[in-house]
Amino acid sequence: MDIIESLKWRYATKKFDPSKSVSPDDLQTILEVGNLAATSYGLQPFQFVVVSDPAIRQQLVPFSYNQPQPAQASHVIVIAVRTDVDAEFIRESARFTEQVRDLEVGQLDGYAKQMIGAITSMNEQERLLWAQKQSYIVLANLMTACAVLKIDSCPMEGFIPAEYNRILDLDAKNLHASVVLPVGYRAGDDEQQGFAKVRKPLGEMTHFV
Repeated sequence: MDIIESLKWRYATKKFDPSKSVSPDDLQTILEVGNLAATSYGLQPFQFVVVSDPAIRQQLVPFSYNQPQPAQASHVIVIAVRTDVDAEFIRESARFTEQVRDLEVGQLDGYAKQMIGAITSMNEQERLLWAQKQSYIVLANLMTACAVLKIDSCPMEGFIPAEYNRILDLDAKNLHASVVLPVGYRAGDDEQQGFAKVRKPLGEMTHFV
């Protein structure tokens, strides 16, 4: 199945089959694809919180406006953005890049200083919004990986972040729930799987300059 056909097959699954589980290997692949997503400055201001425990997934349902997907799905992937992206975080990221690319220690000090100036000039709310924008790039990667693997998913913005933070103890980890992706396998009686995919023609969506 090529990528276009995979994405045509994908839909926002409203009802998962709770008897089916995503294999550890497939889950690892999905997360690897997410981890390879592009992010601003390559800083990766996010982490994955993967919820498999049925009891915890059930706790999330009331704070997902009673949408059942978190309880039904095999796993719930919470993309949580970091709330501690400060000068030290950025310097550590620069040191890590130097190690991976076999650069001299301090070679990226100038670039780190530029990043620090740009990001620390934002107030707390602006920095959170910046990180959340990165999380949506990651979300797209995760959804595409699922589609290629013929694993169903449902991106969810309809949840109460503060309650997810509480249940998953994210505040203590300097994390904030940004967007949620239950993954698993569609139920046979999820009527939405039969709906035609509605997208405007590409010609109407594209401008060549």
